[in-house]
Amino acid sequence: MTNPITVGVEGINIKPELMEKEKLYHCIFQDKIFLVYKDPQDVLNCFEIEEKELVDKVKELSNDDSVEKIFEEYIQRENLKH
Repeated sequence: MTNPITVGVEGINIKPELMEKEKLYHCIFQDKIFLVYKDPQDVLNCFEIEEKELVDKVKELSNDDSVEKIFEEYIQRENLKH
């Protein structure tokens, strides 16, 4: 399956038609994590994270499914739920 998010010299290329609804996609560009999510109404949501600790952890990942776990642990540890 073709990845719906690719990174090139000129920036990030997103192909929403290849995305599954309610699945979190990510990429790293210019030392920032970009999260892209397609909601049930086909609206794209994009978030930019530049927290160095998180960027470094995501760079080290070999499994894309672990990204959500990294964010969940960070939210718990920093008490960011409220």
